[in-house]
Amino acid sequence: MQRPKHHQRSSEVGLFVLRYGIGGVMVLAGIVLLLVVPGTGVDGFAMAVGGGLSVVLLNGLFRLGVAGDEERKREEEARQYFDEHGEWPEDPPPKPRRWTLPAGVAMPDENQGDEAS
Repeated sequence: MQRPKHHQRSSEVGLFVLRYGIGGVMVLAGIVLLLVVPGTGVDGFAMAVGGGLSVVLLNGLFRLGVAGDEERKREEEARQYFDEHGEWPEDPPPKPRRWTLPAGVAMPDENQGDEAS
């Protein structure tokens, strides 16, 4: 059973906020510490920004890894199809070449040469 599109969209937004929003809030908190707290704000800034950027980068790297897994799965399915059918599934049949001439260009008909001789 599929969920309605508005539920999918809201869950995608929620996942995006969870993945990258937490790290963004940590970076923002570090900037606030730097501006508000004199003296020790630099230490808090470094800690919060370092932690926030780590969260964002780890989530980005995780997403890259998941995309690689999906690509490997598609590759394996394509190999199984190749073993069964003898052709690669993504190879479309070659399309015939179509020429488009600019307006006003006239091409001689093939039959004109026959009439002249």
